[in-house]
Amino acid sequence: MFPFLKLIRYQNLLMLAFMQLVFRYGFFKFQNIPLSLADWQYVLLVVSTVLLAAGGYVINNIVDQNTDNDNKPKDVIVGKFISEAKAYNIYVALNCVGVGIGFYLSNVIMKPGFASIFILIAATLYLYATSLKQMVLIGNIIVALVLAFSVVIIGIFDLYPATYEGNQGQMAVIFSILLDYAIFTFFLNFIREIVKDLEDVDGDYNHGINTLPVAIGISRTTKIVFALSFIPVVAILFYIYNYLFLLMYTTIYFLFFVVGPLLYFTIKIWNAKTKKDFSQLSLLLKWILFFGILSIVVITINMKYNA
Repeated sequence: MFPFLKLIRYQNLLMLAFMQLVFRYGFFKFQNIPLSLADWQYVLLVVSTVLLAAGGYVINNIVDQNTDNDNKPKDVIVGKFISEAKAYNIYVALNCVGVGIGFYLSNVIMKPGFASIFILIAATLYLYATSLKQMVLIGNIIVALVLAFSVVIIGIFDLYPATYEGNQGQMAVIFSILLDYAIFTFFLNFIREIVKDLEDVDGDYNHGINTLPVAIGISRTTKIVFALSFIPVVAILFYIYNYLFLLMYTTIYFLFFVVGPLLYFTIKIWNAKTKKDFSQLSLLLKWILFFGILSIVVITINMKYNA
């Protein structure tokens, strides 16, 4: 069972599910708005996106067997604990169930065309694993976009069908907040994907994968990541100043749990050189993303009680 959990990167899937559940039960439910999906149907939406993401991880592990033997020999599952044929069967099953649930939910909200979204996600993750990840920055952008879209999709299925002329303004505000978090998720994951490429540069070079560190070197790439890391810092400070400054606890939360760690990342990436350095910084970004997503609950509670 544990090899299977490692194959689908269960920690990342738990983060994805947590993120989607937080927005529903830590934000939407407090806004006094109609929602399109019943609780159990929303859980199905979460399950569907998690299954499609798991399928993406499986096909990625299948394609990356040789590279992973160089970069992460202790984490290799396909060919060692699970045969390639069995891994392909798991991949097909995960995508079939995930897309099937998507078809059902699309009909529930009376938007059958939305089922194509789930097919597109599965196809994009397949193309990423088999070809796009070998193109400089393209693979990084694709992964970041897919994760950001996992935030947007909950608005598409839970908010959009329940929008009508009478609540259009309120729904637009809530959807815009959702988009702000999706943009935050995109930038943080885009940076993290480059950091992971820095961590795996040796194996990628040996197997002809043309990532940014392979193309321009570790030193130049770390400087680019250093510059990129200022974008979320400046954006969050701007957001706090313009929208959240009167919410004292929210401001403190952002400064200590998001902005502070991001500034620490910015300082550390400048001199990072070893695989261990990049691994630790990648983990730090994952924690920043976790606390960043959790901030929507802090904002909701702070506004509710106006503390």
